[in-house]
Amino acid sequence: MAKSDEPKGWAPLPDPPPELFNVPPGEQLDDARRTAVLDWTVNQYVALGWRVESRSPTQAVLVRGGNVNHLLHAILTIFTCLLWGVVWIVLALGNRTERVALTVDPTGRVQTVHGPR
Repeated sequence: MAKSDEPKGWAPLPDPPPELFNVPPGEQLDDARRTAVLDWTVNQYVALGWRVESRSPTQAVLVRGGNVNHLLHAILTIFTCLLWGVVWIVLALGNRTERVALTVDPTGRVQTVHGPR
């Protein structure tokens, strides 16, 4: 995984365990090993706070962030005589959702595509 593709978090992702790649030189990984490489990478992202949105044996879409619960904030704003509205505005303006698609190619390299922000 290229350094620019790593998720922002506490530390860079370590390399996958080498036993996942024990194949003769020039051969491609079988489907089970490709899935294991993807599982390992997804687990590293989940440890950094990402959620799995969809998953197939060789591809996963992960998401971080989420929607603001506007109904809850509206009720809190009413009960606090509009004081909670400041918090609601800050949360609504600072809210963003990030998506990333991870794909494992036949050689075992994880390719990362970041979604629009």
